Order: sequence, then structure tokens, then C-alpha cells
Amino acid sequence: MTARRPAPRRRPRSRKRKQAYTGGEVLVGVIVLVWLVSRLMDWLAAHPWVLPLVLLAAGAGAFLWFRLRVQEERQQQAQTRTLRYPMASLDQLHHRQFEHAIRDLMLRDGCRDAIQVGGAGDNGADVKATDPHGRRWVIQCKHRRSGLAGAAVGTPDLHVLNGTGRPVHKGDVIVLVTNGRFTRPAQDFATSQRLHLVDRHTLATWAGGSRPLWELLPAIPPPRRPTPLS
Repeated sequence: MTARRPAPRRRPRSRKRKQAYTGGEVLVGVIVLVWLVSRLMDWLAAHPWVLPLVLLAAGAGAFLWFRLRVQEERQQQAQTRTLRYPMASLDQLHHRQFEHAIRDLMLRDGCRDAIQVGGAGDNGADVKATDPHGRRWVIQCKHRRSGLAGAAVGTPDLHVLNGTGRPVHKGDVIVLVTNGRFTRPAQDFATSQRLHLVDRHTLATWAGGSRPLWELLPAIPPPRRPTPLS
């Protein structure tokens, strides 16, 4: 006896039916939408006073929203201008919070684009900002939980910043800030490479007062030409 061949399987038509149903639903939706729009236009034609009233209400709402945003920004700016950090508070921060605190101090001093960028792949920069004189600041932060008693920041911590601050981040002022201290070789290296160091003493003056950082550091580059942030 010859074996019977199995009957060929028929392809399921569920996908085609589903596509047909979907196309029909879309067509019905378009028809309903066109009908609703036409009825709305007829209703507005019969009540011409409605459209100006709606536009007036929308304009008033946009104006109130804008006024509230302006007031909130002014309040935030006022709070930022009075920002102060005692060193005891900075010592207790997580290193990421310390970076945000440095960013906030730059904002306080008028760097409206100050941003915290520290993290994986930051290429040595934790905070970037443009000061009111158009200079681009690139800042690396080294937090020490024990303050002066913690490990001193040495030259290895400056090498990456020195290699990326100007060529990669296009910085004019390259800074390393710590709530601790620097080794003597680190200070000598920073001087030779035109890097600026902010130790605990300078940080305390900056964070606890109202003077911007560029008034506390020596040999700051001259102002650039005015920018939109100047």
C-alpha cells in the first residue's frame, strides 16, 4: 500500500482578517471624526461669540502661567543669591551631593548654565559653567569625608583633568576643588600647568560668603568677549 500524503496545511487567515478589521475601524474612525468636526463648525457658525471667548480664556491662562513662572524663577534666583554652605555641612555630603553643591555655588555667582556632569565617562569634569564674563569653567571635585584629616589630593588626581580640561571640555579656567588639602607636588604641578586649586580654606571662604570664585583665585584668564550668558 502506498502511504497517503498528508494534506497541505492552509495558511491561517487570521492576520489578513485582523488587518481588514483594523482598516475598517480606521475608516469608521475617520468618518466619525469628519462628522464631528463638521458638526462643531456648524455649531460655531451658529454661535460666533464662542470662539473669541475661548481664545480670550486661553490667552488669559497663558498669561497667568507665564507670570507664575516668572515669579518662581525670581524666587529661586533670590534663594540662590543667599546660598551659604558651612564646611561642616559640606563634609557630611555624599561625593555626588558635593558636586551638586559646587554647581549651586556657581549658579549663585551668576553662572546661569552651571551643570553637574560628574559620573561614568565624565573625562575628569564634574561641573561645567560659563561665568558672567564669558569664561568657561571646568571643575573636578574631590570630596573627603574627614576633611583635612582625609587623604591629601595628589598629582594623579590632576593628570586626567589636565589632559581633558582644555582640549576636550574647551575650558578657560580648569579647577580642582576639595574640602580637604593638596600635596605639595600637586600644588607645584598645578602651577606649572595653569590649573587652579581650591582647598578647604578657599572653599570655606567661597561657600560661606558672597564673593564669586574668580575673585578668590589668582591668575584667572581675562574675560572673553560677551556671550548670551554674560
